[in-house]
Amino acid sequence: MKENFIETGKIVGTHGVRGMVRIQPWCDSPEFLKGFKHFYLDKEGKRKITATSLKPHGNMAIMAIEGVTSIEDAEKLRNTVIYISRKDVKLPEGRYFITDLIGCQVFDADSGSLLGKISDVSQTGANDVWHITHNSKEYLVPAIDEVIVSVDIDDSKIVIRAMKGIFDDEN
Repeated sequence: MKENFIETGKIVGTHGVRGMVRIQPWCDSPEFLKGFKHFYLDKEGKRKITATSLKPHGNMAIMAIEGVTSIEDAEKLRNTVIYISRKDVKLPEGRYFITDLIGCQVFDADSGSLLGKISDVSQTGANDVWHITHNSKEYLVPAIDEVIVSVDIDDSKIVIRAMKGIFDDEN
């Protein structure tokens, strides 16, 4: 089931003395966070905050939050996970939230057989790598166009054509 509020980063510290916070983004880049004005401090979306400014700073993001005006106020938010609302996001075609991929069943495009479920995703820089678990074994599959045939997040179903050797079939 898709969550309505998606983890997108963590407040890891303060920045300056006027209440700005440093965010470690859990998305492709800090630039992604610039597209949002509202963030949430819980996975139910009950504690909403408004960013009055947000800018990338290296691999981090610096955010000013409405009503947070001192270093003491900002310090209270340290180690807080921040969320975005799914309804505020428009992902490009072929892009998915990792949280939506986890748990999807993966099938072989040629035989139709179940290969396992996605248990984790590693972001390597060049491409993501899907960890597919089946019968207590883990297989690492590159998430590249040559492998991925189809992804249906709503039905939790992914179809792939795995590279030779990944699933112990050197044919």
